[in-house]
Amino acid sequence: MIACCANQCAYCRSSIVSGQRWVREKIYDPALNGGDPSYLRYHAEPFAKQEGSCWEKHQMEQEIARTTAYAA
Repeated sequence: MIACCANQCAYCRSSIVSGQRWVREKIYDPALNGGDPSYLRYHAEPFAKQEGSCWEKHQMEQEIARTTAYAA
């Protein structure tokens, strides 16, 4: 799913405000927008009292999905 706006985290859906570090992931799906790439943005640093950043959590979910698909 593509985030609704450029300043929103695709993982937690909260705003990425000026001064916060973030990561941009390039998504290329010709079926969605005629071949132009889209981008998802994620918080690059964890919030207070969190284990990992939104980007790290997203990467972990991706890895679990790949591992699960490979094992099936």
